[in-house]
Amino acid sequence: MAIKPVLKMGEPLLLKVAQTVEQFNTPVLDALIRDMQDTMTALDGAGLAAPQIGVSLQVVIFGFKKNQRYPNADEVPFTVLVNPRITPLSDEMEEGWEGCLSVPGLRGKVPRYTHLRYQGYDQRGNVIDREVNGFHARVVQHECDHLQGILYPMRIRDFQSFGFTETLFPGQSFPDE
Repeated sequence: MAIKPVLKMGEPLLLKVAQTVEQFNTPVLDALIRDMQDTMTALDGAGLAAPQIGVSLQVVIFGFKKNQRYPNADEVPFTVLVNPRITPLSDEMEEGWEGCLSVPGLRGKVPRYTHLRYQGYDQRGNVIDREVNGFHARVVQHECDHLQGILYPMRIRDFQSFGFTETLFPGQSFPDE
């Protein structure tokens, strides 16, 4: 369909709670998801939330086989997740580096639950119910945060681990965040 511009940190829409999707399997929802896929693929993203392209709906997509931004991450299956709910399955958290298409050029260490369950629906209204851990769990939390008006810098505990990618990782090349 189309590669959409990604809203950047500072845009008011990124700080709002997104609206619940009421109708599934519609041409409008299908078009939104195609635009999200095209945009995420073009920017080599690990995931994307509808608010990032200016649509205030509870829709996220994520997944990749390999990602240049996270070269050591395990594969995450491509998923369309609508109206998600996340339930941590342990209190264990781990800090890990994150970037974001809406926060270009920066990275920060963010604490995330290591083991969780996510539930919701696919674009057709079929139930999704998965238990995941590791990087998969991190990606889901990051994308679902967007639906609550939360950007990853808001979760950083130690700002000594937040900065420009080229400064934090000299000599390493990452695609634009």
